[in-house]
Amino acid sequence: MKNMIGKRSTAGASATKDMTTGNIYSLMIGFALPVFVSQIFQQLYNTVDSLIVSWFLGTNALAAVSSSGTLIFMLVSFFTGAAMGGGVVISRYFGSGDEEKVSRAIHTLMTFGLICSVVLTVVGVVFTPTLLVWMQTDPEVMPEAVEYFRWYFMGSLGMVMYNICRSIMNAVGDSRRPLYYLIFSSVLNVILDLLFLGAFRWGIWSAAAATVVSQVASVVLCMIYLMRSGNVFTVELRKLRLHWDMLKEIVRYGLPSGIQNSVIAIANVIVQTQINSFGKLAMAAYGVHAKIEGFAFLPINSFCMASTTFISQNLGARQYDRAKKGSRFCIIAAVVTAEVIGVCCYFLAPYFIGLFDKTPGVIELGVRQAHTVALFYFLLAFSHSIAAVCRGAGKAFVPMFIMLSIWCVVRIIYIICIMHYVGEIGCIYWAYPLTWAISSVIYLLYYLFSDWVHGFDKKKARTE
Repeated sequence: MKNMIGKRSTAGASATKDMTTGNIYSLMIGFALPVFVSQIFQQLYNTVDSLIVSWFLGTNALAAVSSSGTLIFMLVSFFTGAAMGGGVVISRYFGSGDEEKVSRAIHTLMTFGLICSVVLTVVGVVFTPTLLVWMQTDPEVMPEAVEYFRWYFMGSLGMVMYNICRSIMNAVGDSRRPLYYLIFSSVLNVILDLLFLGAFRWGIWSAAAATVVSQVASVVLCMIYLMRSGNVFTVELRKLRLHWDMLKEIVRYGLPSGIQNSVIAIANVIVQTQINSFGKLAMAAYGVHAKIEGFAFLPINSFCMASTTFISQNLGARQYDRAKKGSRFCIIAAVVTAEVIGVCCYFLAPYFIGLFDKTPGVIELGVRQAHTVALFYFLLAFSHSIAAVCRGAGKAFVPMFIMLSIWCVVRIIYIICIMHYVGEIGCIYWAYPLTWAISSVIYLLYYLFSDWVHGFDKKKARTE
């Protein structure tokens, strides 16, 4: 069966990449590089919104867009966690050579994504005002914030389904086509932003509408490719259904990732709420720094995605030593890259932040946050690298527990206590490196002393 997958049609062979053979380092770099470039373009969606909104609509509009970026992450992250879980299941069966289960997993994941899209649209549109009030959004920017985020959540279908399609292609080793589709949609996003805001002078809603249209365009391109016949991962509309055995596996691996992302987002919402209490300059500065940090983290996240796919395929093929070597390379590459980026962000922060907003107060607060956290990016990278290893090994509950306890509970307790006794915005920024350090120590102990490489074998033995 393994050879059948590798020797499908020419289209299938060129689209997939068997990561169980060949040079480990070139395979992982070859996978991570397109992911990195594609994530740059994906990050451009919201970043271009912020830049153009700031240029044409001013600081109030920028604060409205920036005030609740964590709101989007909180609502979307749970569903993208399901996509990650589905990717692990597909990678595992692709690595073991079970073509029939690969197909069933893909169609189950697609169906689940469509259901999630409807749920997210309803929740986002209906509850946006309530969530923004809960987050203590400045009343001065509230109307624009509600307008922007409601339009944004109307495009939940594109947001969720692109992540589903990308997970499917990444799971079988194809990280290039998602890049091509994102390049197209990102260029479209920039053109529509300039057209709607610059030429037509429409309101802040049009920035969200431009993002929605471009995301839907990327999904259309993905689906055209996935529905072509002859590939291992061909999607057929008549086969879209929930296979309960596959759904259980997807939920088993995806639910912990979704919960992990959501609890991190909830903690960040608490942080955002405290930031919002310092006024619109603090809101704008925090939002701008989040955009910069999002770009800074892209190379690290690319190695992590490569690691998850590589480890899932190799553990599915029971190549344990190869999986260990790949995990070590991912960790070292991510940590080194993160620290280099952190040093650059530390020294270039005033210039980066000034690209978004030249208001002195915004630059001052943004630089202060960057100088607090940037040199600790290696800790953030280390934690995410081990979490990626755990997900690839079917141990998704481990990072969920660590993130829940450290990045959520400990972070919230710290924020509440420090704001009660000190009440200074600089102390809020320290919540991140402190919790990164604690989680890194726990992850290191788990990685060194647990038997994570045999996770799939133990589950299979229990099932049998």
